[in-house]
Amino acid sequence: MRGFAVPAATLIGLAAVASAEAPTFTPTSIKASFLEQFTDDWSSRWSPSEATKKTPVGGETFSYVGEWSVEEPSEIIIKGDKGLVAKTKATHHAISAPFASSINPKGKPLVIQYEVKFQKGGNCGGGYMKLLEDGALDTKEFTDTTPWVIMFGPDMTCPGTKVHFIFRHQNPITGEFEEKHLTTPPKPTIGEDTKLYTLIVNPDNTYQVLVDDVEASSGSLLEDFTPSVNPDKEIDDPEDSKPVDWVDDEKIVDSEATKPADWDEDQPFQVLDEEAVKPEDWLEDEPSDIADPEAVKPEEWDNEEDGEWVAPTVKNPKCEEASGCGPWKRPMKANPLFKGKWTAPLIENPLYKGIWAPRKIANPGYFEDHNPATLRPIGAIGFEIWSMTEDILFDNIYIGHSAADAKALATETFHAKKAIEEEKKEELNKAAAAKAKEASGEETLLDMFDKLKENPVEYIREQILNFIEEVQVDGPVEAFKAKPQVGGAILAAFLTLLGSLAAIMGLVGSTAAPVSKSTKKTDAVTADAADTTKEPVATQPAATPAADSTVRQRR
Repeated sequence: MRGFAVPAATLIGLAAVASAEAPTFTPTSIKASFLEQFTDDWSSRWSPSEATKKTPVGGETFSYVGEWSVEEPSEIIIKGDKGLVAKTKATHHAISAPFASSINPKGKPLVIQYEVKFQKGGNCGGGYMKLLEDGALDTKEFTDTTPWVIMFGPDMTCPGTKVHFIFRHQNPITGEFEEKHLTTPPKPTIGEDTKLYTLIVNPDNTYQVLVDDVEASSGSLLEDFTPSVNPDKEIDDPEDSKPVDWVDDEKIVDSEATKPADWDEDQPFQVLDEEAVKPEDWLEDEPSDIADPEAVKPEEWDNEEDGEWVAPTVKNPKCEEASGCGPWKRPMKANPLFKGKWTAPLIENPLYKGIWAPRKIANPGYFEDHNPATLRPIGAIGFEIWSMTEDILFDNIYIGHSAADAKALATETFHAKKAIEEEKKEELNKAAAAKAKEASGEETLLDMFDKLKENPVEYIREQILNFIEEVQVDGPVEAFKAKPQVGGAILAAFLTLLGSLAAIMGLVGSTAAPVSKSTKKTDAVTADAADTTKEPVATQPAATPAADSTVRQRR
């Protein structure tokens, strides 16, 4: 099995990310009707549900057995900053916390804000909260049927995402409650980073939905919800029915029409184009597909057991350069004589009375609520969700009346986290890009020099070891293809070393042999020679190629 070596680019990226020390969590000083940062005393406020219930359809029994925990995120952004985590996958979760005192939205803005982090990514499930009616909560029996006032937050709808904003509105005549859904909810991209969701409901019946502190939707409670808050003044009479002689066919077939004599129903839709000419570059002798010349029979292929190996086919590259290959055939063209099957035309129906509709009557359930923003008092918060994703984290919950305070809390918490998350993501993206560049052999010399500056010895060592590993596993040719710069550098270094050794050997081999004195005596000594015998005999320079290795004697 091939060993795993962490590329230098990845190590550099991770080291850069790790080098930035995470800040430490400090509880906020901002006040609200309910503000939760899941400090150490969180369990005194929150209680998991222990309810068991049956589904409305099918009577299936299930319990809220999903595990809840308060802990730091899997990737720590701020030290000591904990959140409420739904831990279990594919399980019903329910947990709630009563307020110290109820919140009455009448005449004041209602501001809801919290963070959600799908730490394992999104895969079918909710991250929304419910604000429960005052006095309706039994913490141990909290279920989906516990009366609530507002449901708000993200939901993975498989496929797609949306941010729910639903409020329950009471019909003042019948006393019945009806859910009013935002007709066009925001549909943000939900990844693994922290997301911030804010809802502001104003006393003038306007609302705002913000995602990551940026407005994603706004409008009117009276206009943007389905079904609408106020019903129609008139409704269809349920006792009215369409008369039996009512004719609502606007047109009828012309019974007097006949098929024209020249109408040929047998003509085909297309015919051969007799005027077409084979292109000059058409390659009739070339097949459109050929055996892949780069395909190699697998080593484990056994002809006796697997049959004769046949290389897979690929498109013939010659055909891509020409108009086509293989036997040329005339193309088809639209048949100018084609008319299709004849049918009689339609004419106006003289008995037509129009589209029937039941008569309208006064709506006995009509009412007009001019101020739906006056919601019922709220006494608790709850998360009641089912999700195919585990480790969904909730944090920094604000429920109160000040949009400015909610924004200040977002600045202290969400924006601080977001900046660090973005920085980490950027560093990891750079590391991944560098790793991909290394793997593809696209790493430039400038990239290599930049890394050499940071830690030259370790970088060179790692590159050489990775290259040697490539050679051992894939062979030298593939190793040079994968890491051409590294292979080229090693080869250049090796050739430089050989050249240096060759130069040293050349200098040693070119040293002249010592000159020896001749023992042969001359027959006679001249006057000139007599003088020279008084001095030592000088040797001939070694660098002169024409000089003999011994001193010639005069004769």
